[in-house]
Amino acid sequence: MFSMRKFLLSAFLLCTLYFVLCTGVAYAQAEVISPNYIIQMPNLNSGAGLPSSSNYKVSSTIGQNAAGLFSSAGFRVKSGFQYIYSIIPFSFTVSSTSINFGSLIAQTPSTATNTLTVSSGGAGGYQVKASENNPLKIGSTGTTIPDTSCDTSCSETTAGAWTSSSRYGFGFNMSGDDVPADFTNSTYYRQFANRDGAESPQIVMSSIYVGTGRESTVTYKVNISGVQPAGVYNNMITYTAIPAY
Repeated sequence: MFSMRKFLLSAFLLCTLYFVLCTGVAYAQAEVISPNYIIQMPNLNSGAGLPSSSNYKVSSTIGQNAAGLFSSAGFRVKSGFQYIYSIIPFSFTVSSTSINFGSLIAQTPSTATNTLTVSSGGAGGYQVKASENNPLKIGSTGTTIPDTSCDTSCSETTAGAWTSSSRYGFGFNMSGDDVPADFTNSTYYRQFANRDGAESPQIVMSSIYVGTGRESTVTYKVNISGVQPAGVYNNMITYTAIPAY
């Protein structure tokens, strides 16, 4: 789309220049020709609005010659197709804001889930990023359940298989719409990016397309050893949904 706008602007300037050079010649210009293109009926207008009748209603932006964001003291102008009004408002919901694993039993993994739902009408799609404030922790003592390293290895950026009951920690799996490809199946888990350890939030859902009701399921998993100290462990997971226009 950007290339098309650039081409139309160039053609408009060529037509204007030709008109100035030929003001003394009285004939109808039928087409513009070069070794690379032919433009028939070179009338390059632009317009926008909400034309309607009893049969239709159209929201239009046509032939924008100067696209982009223009701003100064007191105003901002968003010009071009990338700023066109969307009939799909951006929305993001998390099905539950509290996850409770209950009482944990050593070497018996416990799981819980919630659902992320995104609707995005922006031309650039969207991203959802996730992170934790710290590993699961007893606030009064600082004792933690470490983030999982899966059966062999995994990280905040790369999922790995986690099926062994003798591999301990806390992690998550993603399934559903627009999730990263490294979540190969329901046994593949990652760590959450740990902000307390200066790790950056990581993408857990993303798309470059317009979409409504895009859903993914987050499966949280925790597994402890027999020597894990008793107590109430908690942390905070943050999801940030980012539209792109």
